[in-house]
Amino acid sequence: MLSGFQRTKIHNSAGHLAEEIEYDEIPVSRIRNFSIIAHVDHGKSTLADRLLEITGTIAKHAGNKQVLDSLQVEKERGITVKAQTASIVYKRAGENYLLNLIDTPGHVDFSNEVSRSLAACNGVILLVDANQGVQAQTVANYHLARSKNLVIVPVLNKIDLKNARPEAVCNELLTLFDIDPEEVLKVSAKLGTGCDQVLSSIIDRLPPPDANRDAPFRALIFDSWFDKYRGALNLIYVKDGEVCTGQEIVLCHTGRSYEVKSLALLRPDERKVERLVAGQVGLLGCNMRTSKESQIGDTVYLKRDKGCVPLPGFKPQQPMVFAGVYPPDQTQHPVLKGAIEKLVLNDSAVTVTPDSSPALGQGWRLGFLGLLHLDVFSQRLQQEYDAEPVLTAPSVTYKIKLKGAKAIAAHGGNETVFISNPALLPDPTFVEEYHEPYVLGTIIAPTECVGPIIGLCVERRAVQKTSLNIDNERIMTTYLMPLNEIVLDFHDQLKSLSSGYASFDYEDYGYVETSIVRMDVLLNGQLVEELCTITHSSKAQNHARELVLKLKELIPRQMVQIAIQAVVGGKILARETIKAYRKDVTAKLYGGDVTRRMKLLKQQSEGKKKMRSIANINVPRDTFIKVLKR
Repeated sequence: MLSGFQRTKIHNSAGHLAEEIEYDEIPVSRIRNFSIIAHVDHGKSTLADRLLEITGTIAKHAGNKQVLDSLQVEKERGITVKAQTASIVYKRAGENYLLNLIDTPGHVDFSNEVSRSLAACNGVILLVDANQGVQAQTVANYHLARSKNLVIVPVLNKIDLKNARPEAVCNELLTLFDIDPEEVLKVSAKLGTGCDQVLSSIIDRLPPPDANRDAPFRALIFDSWFDKYRGALNLIYVKDGEVCTGQEIVLCHTGRSYEVKSLALLRPDERKVERLVAGQVGLLGCNMRTSKESQIGDTVYLKRDKGCVPLPGFKPQQPMVFAGVYPPDQTQHPVLKGAIEKLVLNDSAVTVTPDSSPALGQGWRLGFLGLLHLDVFSQRLQQEYDAEPVLTAPSVTYKIKLKGAKAIAAHGGNETVFISNPALLPDPTFVEEYHEPYVLGTIIAPTECVGPIIGLCVERRAVQKTSLNIDNERIMTTYLMPLNEIVLDFHDQLKSLSSGYASFDYEDYGYVETSIVRMDVLLNGQLVEELCTITHSSKAQNHARELVLKLKELIPRQMVQIAIQAVVGGKILARETIKAYRKDVTAKLYGGDVTRRMKLLKQQSEGKKKMRSIANINVPRDTFIKVLKR
C-alpha cells in the first residue's frame, strides 16, 4: 500500500458517513465498466440519475435531474451532447463493487461520443422507450455495441406511462436483435421502479475488465476537456498496471512526456486519489497547456518502461457537414481562435482548417457530424466563451490543371493549383482540366427506401458502383459522389427519406475530372467578388435563379434601381430588379395643364439617370453573411 494514500469517504443518500473504501483495493473481478446507449429522449440521463441515487453517490431529492448533463445547452434542449462518467460503489452480499457508468448521447450527430465511450466498456445497457419502441439510433447503437463484442443488457423504460406497450416492444427486440423477452428488464427511471434489478444485472451479466495489475502501466485516453486553470484534463481507462501522482508518463502518439499532477475519480464530481489501478476509469491532469497535446485514442505509459505496445484505439467519425466560421470583426479573430481551440478539445469530432473569404476575412472551415452538431457547437461558442461566430458554408477545394506558359508562371511555375476561393479561379482560357474531389460513399438502407434514395443520389450526380442485399430487409449500395454535393444536407436528406434507418459513410476517392464554372454576380453591371461562387455546369441555371431571388430579398431598396445579374462567362443566366424609392413629385399639383406634370416627371427621370451613373450601391455586411450562410 502506498504511503500517504488518501482514503476517500463516501456518503450515502441519507447523508450519513459510510464505511471508508479504498478504491484501489477493490479487485478487478468486482469492477464493471458500462455505458447506457439509446435513441434520443428515451431516458438515459434519468436512469443514470436513479442509479446514482440508489447507490448513495448523490443525495436523493427532487432537484436531481440530468445530473450528468453539465452543459447549459444540454439542460436547455433536454439532450445529452457530451458523454459523462461517474464511478459508483454498490454493496451487494457484503462485497463492494466499483461500477464505472458512462452516460452517452442519443442523437445520431453525436454517435462519435458513443463510439469513444464503448472503447472503455465491457458491456452496455440498451435502453428502449416502452411507448415509442425501437427507433433508428437504437438499431445503430445496437450494431455498434455488437461490433465491439460487448455484452448487452436490454432495458425497457417508461413502463409507468399509460400508453406503454412493453409486450409489443419486447417482440420488436426479438425480431430485430434476437433478444429473448425474458431477458428484458422493465423499469421506470422516473419513479425508480426496477432500477435495483438493473444494478444486479450489470454485476451478474457483465464481465469484469480484461485488466492486469501486475503488468507495466498502460491506459487509453478516451475523452478530454479543457480547464482554464489546469489545462487539458484526460479521461483514461487503465488497462494494465498502476499510475501515481508525481510519476513521469509518455504519450505513444506524440512522444511527449509529462509529470502526473493530479488523479481523480468522478463521482460524478471529482474526488482526488493518489493512484489509479488497472480496471479503473479516472481523470488524469498533467499540465497540458494546449489543446493539440491531448490526442484522444492515444496510449499512456510510464517513462521508466522505455516504450509500450499501443492499445487499440477507435476510428474517428467522418464529418458530414462543413461550415466556415468567421469573427464578426477581424479584431475579434484571436478571441474566436482561442475559443474554437478549447471547444474542439472538448469535442474532438470537429475538424478545423484555416480559411479566408473576401467578404468576411480570415476564419476557419470546420467539419461537423450533422446540422444539430453544428447548431450546438455554435451555441456553445456563444454561451461558454462569449464568442459571436458568423457561420457560412464554403465550397470544397478544386484541383485545376493550367495551360500556357503565362498562366503557369503567374502561379509560381505550378502546372496544377488548388482553389477553394471562387474569386481566385483562373480564366477558362488558361485552364486545361478541372478536377473536383470525389468520395466513395456506402449507404445501408431498408429495402423499401431504396427507390427514393437512388433518386436523391442521381440528383446529386452520384454514380452507382455496387449493390448487395445484406438480408431480406437491408441493402448496401456504393456510389461515387462529388464531395461538393454531400457536404451540407445530403446526410439529413438521406435520414429523412429513410425515417432515420439509413446509414451513410464515405472515404476519400481522390480528384475526378469535371466541368465547373465560376458564377459572377453583377449589381448594375459592377462585379461583386464576395458573391462569386463555383458550381457545376449542369446546375448553373438553377443555382443562378436561386441566387438572384435570394439577393432580391436581402439587398435593401435604395434611391436607384438595382439590376441583379448572375453571369457565367459573359452570358446572363438570371436577372432580377430591385425598384428604386420614388418620390411623388406631382403631389403638390392641384390641377392645371398636363405639361406641368410631364415636366416634373422628366426632371425626376433625368435626376435618377444621373444618380445611377455615379452612385455606389451600398450592400450591408449582413447581406453577405445571409447569402453565404446557407
